[in-house]
Amino acid sequence: MLTLLAKLFKALNSESSPRQIAFAIALGMIVGLTPTFSLHNLLVLFIAFILRINLSAFFLGFAVFSLLSIPFASTFAGIGEQLLTNESLQALWQSLYQSSLLKLAHFHNTLTLGALIVSLVLLIPVTILGQVLVVRYRHHVKTFIEKFKIVQLIKGSKFYKIYQSLTGTGV
Repeated sequence: MLTLLAKLFKALNSESSPRQIAFAIALGMIVGLTPTFSLHNLLVLFIAFILRINLSAFFLGFAVFSLLSIPFASTFAGIGEQLLTNESLQALWQSLYQSSLLKLAHFHNTLTLGALIVSLVLLIPVTILGQVLVVRYRHHVKTFIEKFKIVQLIKGSKFYKIYQSLTGTGV
């Protein structure tokens, strides 16, 4: 977990796009809020590995939102139950359940359906909020920390320059 946090701070302090980091957290949110072994999570993992996102931010988002999903599980199940018992959606659920592939998606499970709907609704707001927070971190926290003399001494040392050349980072 500490290595994951270190990699996230490395990404936050690098020249990575704030949008990439924020979208990685939002994709991690989908996997974290929904039951892990689901068909849609395979699709999210595929998207995460195909797109240029920060995987450390993705896995950290997954871990954080997995913990956050525990107290909200009954709420997600309630939302899923409302959707599954809605009379106007019965034809949709029956047609989805007729497909062998979509049976594996477990949309008949109230928790899976409710958590997926909530996470899809939150995808854009979490991405935007994450992007704003990354930009604010870089403008305020990072510049504040870089003003300390000890940080300036470390960054000016020969050891730090050797470390940068070995790791290939320009942090």
